Amino acid sequence: MKRIGVVGLGILGNAVALRLVDAGFEVTAYNRTKEKTFELKDKGATIAESPRKVAENSELVIIVVKDADAVKQVSFGNEGIANGNHEKLIVADMSTIDPSESKNISKQFNDSGITKLDIPVMGGPNVAITGDLVMMASGNKESFEKCKKVFDTIANKVFFLGESGVANSVKLAMNLQITMLALALSEGITLVKKSNVDPKIFLEILNSTYFKTGMSEKKAYGMIDGKYDTTFTLSNLKKDISTITGAAKSLGIELPMISKAEEVYENAIKEGFGDIDYTGIIEYLKKINK
Repeated sequence: MKRIGVVGLGILGNAVALRLVDAGFEVTAYNRTKEKTFELKDKGATIAESPRKVAENSELVIIVVKDADAVKQVSFGNEGIANGNHEKLIVADMSTIDPSESKNISKQFNDSGITKLDIPVMGGPNVAITGDLVMMASGNKESFEKCKKVFDTIANKVFFLGESGVANSVKLAMNLQITMLALALSEGITLVKKSNVDPKIFLEILNSTYFKTGMSEKKAYGMIDGKYDTTFTLSNLKKDISTITGAAKSLGIELPMISKAEEVYENAIKEGFGDIDYTGIIEYLKKINK
């Protein structure tokens, strides 16, 4: 498998596509905003005029878009991926969406004679470009095996989890962890700072214990200084939080903490913090604690 398509060149999609180009794959890409295709074109990728054209020129099409509605649009719109169907085509969706939506989209692709895999990932563009994402995959096992070499190029760990939708459930559970860690660090830093304690001492102590995380060892220092390398925006995490609460409702379960987090992130967006990194939730806490 050498001909790979990428539909959606946001921060993550562009990094995935660049990684595949650097690894020697023949990449055809599409993005609605043309300015976001320039870097990839300069690297030697082919830029298509529609998702249909991407599908026609690819053995595997990777979708990396904002939400389920966007997945459906690029998949089944007038110039969508399904209209470029051919015998070898496989579609893999990297977008973070509700598991039930993922299953419905998979069925719609199957009705068009196309196999679709779920491949949500952990890690931002900084690790996508080096091939160090962590991937959760689900769907047809035979199709997964056909794509494994491609997946191993963009991820250093790939977990095949079973039937369609399962990977999306695990991805939502992972983003729940991210949400809670960002809030816990923000509240901890705010608490010690208001107590006239250097928050970097708090982090040094935290990172000396069992409770340290990658976030507390890296991003937390930027949170203290108000310096953010935006790898995943606060508004995008809020979108995923709403997907989590929606999934919980459809499963008939109560997740009280993520419901409260949804309210906090919504308020932060209203205060104008949506476009900074998700760890910028601390800026909202700063504002309400002045």
